[in-house]
Amino acid sequence: MAQQNSSEQHSTGQDDARPSGSAGSRPDLSDVDGLSYEQAREQLVETVARLEAGGTTLEESLHLWERGEALATRCEQWLDGARERLDAARARREENREQAASED
Repeated sequence: MAQQNSSEQHSTGQDDARPSGSAGSRPDLSDVDGLSYEQAREQLVETVARLEAGGTTLEESLHLWERGEALATRCEQWLDGARERLDAARARREENREQAASED
């Protein structure tokens, strides 16, 4: 019986460390999707600085971490898009060179 109580306490302790599943406890991250690369990067730098500075509650730290993850993902999306555009431009340039060489 003592082990069961200990397990229940351990389980309760873990649950307390997690944000609840309700939407009200999670930060609204929908604004991240509309950010430019520069805006997302600036906010990510600020978010990381706040986390590194400490002094926030566990819940606040979790919210900051979630926002940081969303901001990092947004930056990656912009960088992936830029990489695709550069690859397409290089492919067109190479195609034009090959076409010009075949016409000579």
